[in-house]
Amino acid sequence: MTTTVRFAPSPTGKLHIGNIRTAILNYLLAMKAGGTFILRLDDTDRERSTEAFAEGIRADLHWLGLDWQREEHQSARLARYAEVAETLKAAGRLYPCYESGEELDRKRKRQLARGLPPIYDRAGLKLTAEERAKLEAEGRRPHWRFRLPNTDSASGLAPLPTIVSWNDLIRGDQTVDLGSLSDPVLIREDGTPLYTFAGVVDDIDFAITHIVRGEDHVTNSGVQLAIFEALGATPPALAHHSLLIGADGHALSKRLGTLSIETFRNEGLEPMAVLSHAALLGTSDAIEPHGHIDELAALFDLRKISTAPGRFDPVELKALNAKLLHKRTFADAADKLAALGITGGAAFWEAVRGNVTVLADAREWWQVTAGEIEPVIENSDMTAKAAALLPPEPWDEATWSAFTAEVAKATGLKGRALFHPLRLALTGRDSGPELKALLPLIGRTRAEARLLGRRG
Repeated sequence: MTTTVRFAPSPTGKLHIGNIRTAILNYLLAMKAGGTFILRLDDTDRERSTEAFAEGIRADLHWLGLDWQREEHQSARLARYAEVAETLKAAGRLYPCYESGEELDRKRKRQLARGLPPIYDRAGLKLTAEERAKLEAEGRRPHWRFRLPNTDSASGLAPLPTIVSWNDLIRGDQTVDLGSLSDPVLIREDGTPLYTFAGVVDDIDFAITHIVRGEDHVTNSGVQLAIFEALGATPPALAHHSLLIGADGHALSKRLGTLSIETFRNEGLEPMAVLSHAALLGTSDAIEPHGHIDELAALFDLRKISTAPGRFDPVELKALNAKLLHKRTFADAADKLAALGITGGAAFWEAVRGNVTVLADAREWWQVTAGEIEPVIENSDMTAKAAALLPPEPWDEATWSAFTAEVAKATGLKGRALFHPLRLALTGRDSGPELKALLPLIGRTRAEARLLGRRG
């Protein structure tokens, strides 16, 4: 059976590092198995779902190279959900309820005050046809609950098993006690399905073989397994990964807006740095930059994912981005450098790549080597003598050593007293790439002007 997975975001906001990690894990699972990656937009929330957010999701996935073979929209499948709902109604597994949100809240408070768990009392299940007709005549519209496979004590029936169990591909053996849960609402008053129900119908219809999602869905999975069973379907294999925490050990939830994929893209981070970090975070593999997604797919194994929370630090992501660029060849960087207006060739890239965190940093060094800068003169007597000692061109990496040896001989200076004033004059900066590589790129005309304190 072909491995088929889905990434199912709601187009009600921007993708962030937490949910893109789920997308990447699903994509790598499908890629390694030669399977299918489906983008399913959970867009039944009519008030909050927008096409702008949907397009943003597509743009983020394309930027990361997570190309899907198929796109589905839950909003286009409402008739299918209604059809399946009728099947469950006919089987007595979906029943109408008429309580308002305020009434349900009062019930929960009363139960808690009596020391009882705030579980729905199945009052809707006990309504007669006449009572339902009266409520609807009052203008009430039902929401529909799924009767979980357990028996309440008031029914007088023999108790049913309430434990749902499965072998999770990340967390191992898992159990959910359905007896501790309220019958979930699957259909709203306006007739639209909730995720719990629509997701199961989609997974059946799309032949999903594996569901990889966050551990916050473990209890939800117990309920959905009961729905799969009620529909006579074999559920997919389940894998629940841990959630991310910040470098301070606290949940990321309140800060995810600043950790959107769009933000990373706008900051100039490389797609493969984001992919590498998200794919390897919380696994037994070292977090190292990889140049192609194939390399990540080769490493991928759900068994490597820890059940402990993954610790995400934006500083570490940027450091990983820098390491990726430091390894990047000119051939791989050439097109992006050209898009930045940098035409310095391989010699320029090899000189500066060790000093960039994001590719756009190379523009600073392009200005230093090919444009004009305001030199910083720390020792005018020394730099003036150095200007007079500049050798004729052509220059190569050996020129710097020969040149500084002559300056040292003429001035008696060495160490920082020799090299720091030269760097400040030639680059206008305290630190940066090795001057043996930069000097040939700066050229004699600019070098002489800068050493003499002139803009050049």
